[in-house]
Amino acid sequence: MVQRSHMKEQADTPPAAPKAVRVGFILQPHFSLVAFTGALDALVTANLVTSTPLFEYSTFGVDSRMVVSDLGINISTDGVIDSLQIQHRGDLDILIVCGGFRCSLAANPKLTTCLRASDKLGMRLGGLWNGSAALAHAGLLDGQECAVHPDNHAYMKETFPNVNVSRNTLVLSPNRATCSGPVSALEMMLKLLNQIKGSELVRAVREVLSCDQGAESRDAIPLQMGDDPTLPESLRGIMELMRKNIDEPLTLVELAEFSGVSRRQMERLFHAHLDSSPSRYYLELRLNHARRLLTQTNESITNVALASGFVSTSHFSNCYKDSFGISPSATRAKAASKSVVNG
Repeated sequence: MVQRSHMKEQADTPPAAPKAVRVGFILQPHFSLVAFTGALDALVTANLVTSTPLFEYSTFGVDSRMVVSDLGINISTDGVIDSLQIQHRGDLDILIVCGGFRCSLAANPKLTTCLRASDKLGMRLGGLWNGSAALAHAGLLDGQECAVHPDNHAYMKETFPNVNVSRNTLVLSPNRATCSGPVSALEMMLKLLNQIKGSELVRAVREVLSCDQGAESRDAIPLQMGDDPTLPESLRGIMELMRKNIDEPLTLVELAEFSGVSRRQMERLFHAHLDSSPSRYYLELRLNHARRLLTQTNESITNVALASGFVSTSHFSNCYKDSFGISPSATRAKAASKSVVNG
């Protein structure tokens, strides 16, 4: 009888909640507040859309608990990296260095020591904006690829010849995660979430955070940017060429030739004003076009792919899912269900 009762208690005991992933942010003086909050927003939203919080987060200053951001706003952190070192018992799973436009690129011995010790404990390390520089000073990016703000590319290449500075806005590897600015900070964290907790969670988070994109009724933000009069005329001309050649995309060589600029100059324009590359921007333009076709027409997915400049349906589906966190067929089904509800 006692044994049966014990077995019943075991059967009635709910499964243990998954262990929360612990993320630490090191805020350097003059760190980008927007980049930091973008990355943090992904974690906070992930906790909001699940019944059990999946992430815990904490902040650390380098020399002081009070850290001034790039906006001149003082942020009180949970501690300083000295206290983090004392607690080196695997208290964190991920540690991210937050940089910014005015953050110092010089080596900081305390930060270097902290990052090296964290790496030995098996933590995944990351950098926002130019936070990659701190990882490079610690020798933790040698032989690896990293993303950093375009303004710091020359410095990184000159100072750290063993580091592969990427032209992409974000780079993820099994033990590193780096990005170049505020927009890519959020995207970097979403991709981290996808690796750690799966695509279903990321789709839910994206739905919450993309409410102001107006993708179903208006052109997505990248399409509207070409009409911004503050952008250089040459850049707006290239963006217009892209808009007019979605079904049969032009090569980068053709874009440069037709717009009268060199390919190198075109790359610089996109990086400086859009924090992107021409090829990445062009791809996003075509994918946004595809999303409108999926939600507003009855064209087959194959025809949508062709109309968006993809010769392979499988390639289209992979690119679409990577960008939006949802497949083309799921987008079509979701739009159809909304139509039924609203009808």
